[in-house]
Amino acid sequence: MSKKTAAITAVGGYVPDFVLSNKLLETMVETTDEWITTRTGIKERRILKEEGKGTSFLAIKAAEDLIEKKGLDPLEIDLVIMATATPDMPVASTGAYVASQIGAKNAFSYDLQAACSSFLFGMSAAASYIESGRYKKVLLIGADKMSSIIDYTDRTTCIIFGDGGGAVLFEPNDEGLGVQDEHLRSDGVGRQFLKIDAGGSILPASEETVKNKQHYVYQDGKSVFKFAVSNMADVSAMIMERNGLTHEDVNWLVPHQANKRIIDATANRMGLDESKVMMNIHRYGNTTSATLPLLLHDYQAQLKKGDNLIFAAFGGGFTWGSVYLKWAY
Repeated sequence: MSKKTAAITAVGGYVPDFVLSNKLLETMVETTDEWITTRTGIKERRILKEEGKGTSFLAIKAAEDLIEKKGLDPLEIDLVIMATATPDMPVASTGAYVASQIGAKNAFSYDLQAACSSFLFGMSAAASYIESGRYKKVLLIGADKMSSIIDYTDRTTCIIFGDGGGAVLFEPNDEGLGVQDEHLRSDGVGRQFLKIDAGGSILPASEETVKNKQHYVYQDGKSVFKFAVSNMADVSAMIMERNGLTHEDVNWLVPHQANKRIIDATANRMGLDESKVMMNIHRYGNTTSATLPLLLHDYQAQLKKGDNLIFAAFGGGFTWGSVYLKWAY
């Protein structure tokens, strides 16, 4: 009897209509289109502007896109994993609300937070549920409304992040396709370099924390860049070596879209030509938990059954890792 593997069988995605271009950012902070492009590779990002709409809106839209394209009955979904760093509100599960809104009334749901690695870690969780044989359809959604936690007077962060959502469906596979291997890591030494100071249990919200802008993302860019470059490249090269893959065997690198220089360094370490590297950072910026599924959404038409995909991500905390997956359709 062949081992059950967990394969991606459908993809959905959504980005808001409003485009925040580098040219528009030039009118908001002291920066230039040329400076942003050469250092990050970003030309524009999408922003959810509508009042009263949060991460759940992005997630629901992405899930609905998947459901419509797949012709999926939401009642068949067993589990919804909501990967996000920007939940709608504290305590109440964003995933539970999303599941209810898309009609997945037979599913249980929870939120998973590992900063920019949230979707990658969610792939591991979804695959484990499928491989256990306990569940048949697991919907993994990655979505973030980063604009809700960005200070648009801080040029170190406002040029990087955008809003978006992506979703994938995991189902059992008997052909040996789907998730093959993973290497996931974390190191708490990194939490001082990429964080939000206030609003948690250490420093609850107060008039003073709001006045001091401590509810926005803080990033020590140089430290994060240094860790990300080495660690994303290391785990990607390691998973290739462990599975006997050469650069010729890898069809696609699916890298977190934080900085084009980090992506290039990872591809170079793997010996991959840029034609094998999925990239949409120029269009969306860093959408945190949504970068990986949005890449699949944008490149879906180019994927072929049996293609070898290497996913890689790096996030605050620090969290990072790589997943090796064979495309199933």
